[in-house]
Amino acid sequence: MRGKSLPLSQSQQWGRWLTALCCLLLARTALADPAVLDARLTDFAYPYPVKTLTLADQQQSLEMAYMDVKPEQANGQTVLLLHGKNFSGAYWKTTMDVLLKQGYRVVVPDQIGFGKSSKPAHFQYSFQVLADQTRRLLDTLKVERATVVGHSMGGMLATRFALMFPQRSDALVLVNPIGLEDWRPVVPWQSVDAWYQGELKKTPEKVKAYMTASYFDGQWKEDYAPLLTLQQGWIRGPDYKRIAWNSALAYDMIYSQPVVQDFPRLTVPSLLIIGTRDRTALGRNRAPEAERAKLGRYDQLGKKAAERIPDATLVELEGIGHVPQYEAFDDYREALLGFLKEHQS
Repeated sequence: MRGKSLPLSQSQQWGRWLTALCCLLLARTALADPAVLDARLTDFAYPYPVKTLTLADQQQSLEMAYMDVKPEQANGQTVLLLHGKNFSGAYWKTTMDVLLKQGYRVVVPDQIGFGKSSKPAHFQYSFQVLADQTRRLLDTLKVERATVVGHSMGGMLATRFALMFPQRSDALVLVNPIGLEDWRPVVPWQSVDAWYQGELKKTPEKVKAYMTASYFDGQWKEDYAPLLTLQQGWIRGPDYKRIAWNSALAYDMIYSQPVVQDFPRLTVPSLLIIGTRDRTALGRNRAPEAERAKLGRYDQLGKKAAERIPDATLVELEGIGHVPQYEAFDDYREALLGFLKEHQS
C-alpha cells in the first residue's frame, strides 16, 4: 500500500532550496576555469599593497614590484625577504604576518623577471645585478640596514647581497637555499636556448608533479596548492613564451654563478634553516646516473655550509623538504624569530 505524499512545510521547502543552491555553487566552483595569468600578474592578488620602483638598467626602463609593510608597533628593525625561482613575493604572506606582529618592517621585492616585475626581452642576469637593484630599492625606501632572508634561489641572492653590502646587512637567514653545492663539475653545461626549450615543454600537470616529488616527497596536500597557481597560471596565459625565456636566463645565472665558494667571506651572523629531506639539485637529470643520488643531499649540505660560514647557526628540520615555511611553519617560525631576537640591534 502506498503512503500519501504530505505537503512540504515552508521550512522544508527552504531547506531543499538551500541544498540545491549549495550544490549549484559547489558545482560552479568545481568547474571554475583555472587561473590564467599574464606576465605582470594583473589578476593575481598579493597579501599586501604592491608598489613599483622604476629602474634604468642595461639601456632599458624596468619596473620592480615590491611590498613594503610597516607594523603597528615598530621595533625599529627591518627584514628583507627574497623569493625563490619558482615563486614570487606573495608566498611570504605567513612569514610577513608573523614578522609584522613582532614589530618588524617587512620589505618584499619581486626581482626583475619574477612575480609582478618586468619580464625583459633581453637581460643579462647576474646575482650582482639583482643584489644591486635590491640595494637601490632599500635606498628609495630609506632603509639603511635589514636582516636578509632568502629561500631557494633567494638564498643565493641573499648571500650575494650580504657579500656586496655587509654594511647594509644586520644578519643573513638562508631557508633551504639552492647553491649549497657547485653543480658545474657534475652537471653538463647547456645553452640558454636549451633551457628555454625545456621550459616550453612544461605543462600545469608537470609543474604539480615536479613540486610533489621534489618539494614534498610525493605527499601532496591541498595546503600547498597556492604554490602552483603562479607557474600553472603563466603556462595557461598569453605571455608564457616571455616567461619561459626569462626563466631560461635565470637558470643560466643559477648554474653559472655559484656562491658556495664565497661562504667563508661572509661577515654577518647567519642562520641556516634546512629541511633535511630536500633533494633539490639543478640539472640532476643531465648528470651521470652514478652521480645523481649524490646531488642535493641537504642532510649533508646544511652541515657543510654551516662549517664554511664563519658565524653560522644551523637548524635542521628532520623529514622536511624544500619549503619549510609551508610544510613545517611552526618549527620554521620558531627558528627564524629566535635568531632575529638574538641578533636584534
